[in-house]
Amino acid sequence: MTESELEVLAEIRRIAADELEWSGTVEPRHDLLKDLQLDSLGLTVLAVGLENRFRIRLSEEDAQGVRTVEDLARLVAQRAAAPRTPEVRP
Repeated sequence: MTESELEVLAEIRRIAADELEWSGTVEPRHDLLKDLQLDSLGLTVLAVGLENRFRIRLSEEDAQGVRTVEDLARLVAQRAAAPRTPEVRP
């Protein structure tokens, strides 16, 4: 994993422990649904926490390819590294 992915992994672990009250380990190979037992609310809490921390947006399309903690860490790290486009307000 890259340094930025490791930073995201640390944040995933923090959110899992602090906000989702997960007492087990969180490893990159863990499946978000099966191993971490996240339901739709848990996934939402995790996604919003990561969006707020890394100032990114995750979409429904993003979720299609994400199954493991490592998949999520990679996606968030890529989004955080991408150039930001300014928001256009009407």
